Amino acid sequence: MPLEATQRAFAGALLDPEAPVPTGVVDPEGRPAPKRFAVYRNNVTVSLIEALATAFPVVEKIVGAEFFAAMAREFVRAHPPTSPLLMFYGEAFPAFLAAFEPVKHLAYLPDMATLEQLRRRAYHARDAEPLGPEFLAAVPPETLGTLRVTLHPAAHILQSNHPILSIWEWNNAASSDQQTALPEGGEHVLITRPELDVELRRLPVGGAHFLEALQSGAALGEAAAAGAAAEGFDLTTNITGLIESRVVTDFTVDGAA
Repeated sequence: MPLEATQRAFAGALLDPEAPVPTGVVDPEGRPAPKRFAVYRNNVTVSLIEALATAFPVVEKIVGAEFFAAMAREFVRAHPPTSPLLMFYGEAFPAFLAAFEPVKHLAYLPDMATLEQLRRRAYHARDAEPLGPEFLAAVPPETLGTLRVTLHPAAHILQSNHPILSIWEWNNAASSDQQTALPEGGEHVLITRPELDVELRRLPVGGAHFLEALQSGAALGEAAAAGAAAEGFDLTTNITGLIESRVVTDFTVDGAA
């Protein structure tokens, strides 16, 4: 069998407990080694399950460690790694949860996985120096509508129909005394890392559309119009949040830096 075909068979058998031991797997004496391969196969699966538990700790807490391990095992078999970097393993986990029947009653769970995934992306994003609040003072008032900003590489926006940040905070509270009643309705979240630590910020009304427009290159006036599509949008509140979040790393006005 050609080497490439042998490697594919070996990789496929690693995550399929029903697959036969690949040809050529032998012990030092040249004898078939099914037990050795079974141990190796189990170690690979356990390592990937542990990687998922590390990446999605709140999802694991919500469903319980035992159920999470069983669910993660199903995911691992359906979605083998495509990169040697385990810190990025699990990109398809939110979509997997959305289609996984046993957790359909936890409608917010895919969004929770997305939130944790975006936290991980923010943590590993490249560094960039955020601008201080004084950058806005450098923009003449008459040209403010043409301001375009560059957002931090770690910046991500999540729109959820569930109180997703409140659920995340509730599950990360140090004690039950800090666990308050969850609000009704959805929450939109800014995930970013202006310095060393990842930060999660609850966005005001229209804030997600406002930031997404800015992130896509829209001018401030255009972004304000996008945010105003949400009833109750307040431009001052959103500009204040933009400054306080330290998410801006560069800006231009009328094409001039």
